[in-house]
Amino acid sequence: MAATPATPAADEAYDVIVLGAGPTGENLADRAHAAGLSAVIVESELVGGECSYWACMPSKALLRPVTARSEARRVPGLQDAAGGPLDAPAVLTRRDAVAAHWKDDGQVRWLDSAGIDLVRGHGRLAGPRRVVVDRERTLTARHAVAVCTGSRPVLPPVPGLAEARPWTSRDATSSKAVPGRLVVVGGGVVGVEMATAWRALGASVTLLVRGDGLLPRMEPFAGQLVADSLTEAGVDLRTGVEVREVRRDVPGGPVTVALDTDDEIVADELLIATGRAPRTDDLGLETIGLTPGSWFDVDDSCRVTGVTGGWLYGVGDVNRRALLTHQGKYQARIAGAAITARARGVPILESDPWGAHAATADSRAVPQVVFSDPEAASVGLTAAAAERAGHRFRVVDQDLGAVAGAFLYADGYRGRARMVVDLDREVLLGATFVGPGVGELLHSATVAVAGEVPIERLWHAVPAYPTISEVWLRLLESYRG
Repeated sequence: MAATPATPAADEAYDVIVLGAGPTGENLADRAHAAGLSAVIVESELVGGECSYWACMPSKALLRPVTARSEARRVPGLQDAAGGPLDAPAVLTRRDAVAAHWKDDGQVRWLDSAGIDLVRGHGRLAGPRRVVVDRERTLTARHAVAVCTGSRPVLPPVPGLAEARPWTSRDATSSKAVPGRLVVVGGGVVGVEMATAWRALGASVTLLVRGDGLLPRMEPFAGQLVADSLTEAGVDLRTGVEVREVRRDVPGGPVTVALDTDDEIVADELLIATGRAPRTDDLGLETIGLTPGSWFDVDDSCRVTGVTGGWLYGVGDVNRRALLTHQGKYQARIAGAAITARARGVPILESDPWGAHAATADSRAVPQVVFSDPEAASVGLTAAAAERAGHRFRVVDQDLGAVAGAFLYADGYRGRARMVVDLDREVLLGATFVGPGVGELLHSATVAVAGEVPIERLWHAVPAYPTISEVWLRLLESYRG
């Protein structure tokens, strides 16, 4: 860990105090500082946060060789060269490098170059606009305190689970060795991605899902296509099951997972990926009348509601609007602009749904990519969500493997695309793509949804031939009839 840089003296005032130096906190502090406000970040772990060291970056480093090999195996001329197993030690070595070997020197240098002060330690609120760090120094905020502390994995109340010391997402992305046998509990993004990665690296993987399918927040076909691929890869996928009890008799020894079906599975490691909670339990919220450990209720500028004086902001995972790194960074840009405007007495444009001070995309245009094999990517509303919201809509589906670009991409390309169209306004409410490499298709859909681009105008956005993006033309042709 880098040496602690020069820190402010006790009781020193800043315009903005940020708790948490992950991507959200870094971006908020940067936006405030770039606008002329002084900013300080308080961080008790590594500067760069969860995404840099235990989530987005190391997980994708584990997954990229998996998808690259899978795609190469379906391209004539590469099939034999890509036929062997992955070099697990090499993959883990690259993962370590991507995670900067869990050292934050580079991130600290960036803060210093940006003119943002850093205080190492645990910060807690001590009344309005006051933060005490490790009970030793007190910082005061002239305008705002922004809580950007993110979220943490939670363990369900299963007998014996906590005592068995299961993996959480942090352990799954940072393990130094491939487990021989791995049980994964949870069919969401973390469960699917880690089952994909560790199976390809040589582990025997059992994936347990309480519901009837994977990726429940996406269109049902996304989870089905990913489930088919995992099963073909050798993952033992079991749906509609619950863990009844967990036992690990010897620390570091095998773990036994007992199911409600009366089956038992013995594994070397158990990953629990069933939910997250806000990291707000030890932040001194009780000193300002809020409940410790709770999610923040915020307005569209990410200002916490019900706090006298309007000085507290909850940005990123802590407000539960969209638990994604890129959405946290987006919220940070919005909140930074709102804090600056309020500090200068400039009118806030929060009532403008796509204005500079409203994080409207959190509810209308959230993009997400699941880096499984195949990838699943979506933005906006699914058909089910559109129906719940009362929209009059139409669903248009296309076989993604039928476009020329997919045929060239790989033999036997399997995928599907869907757009959900608002029939009253003739704009896209949402889009979903499943197939190899579809993550790079998503931003075009995000622009269409966030920009509320009329279908008739999208007809003039000509996709290059022969690319997989030509699926847009097929979708629009089907809609027009």
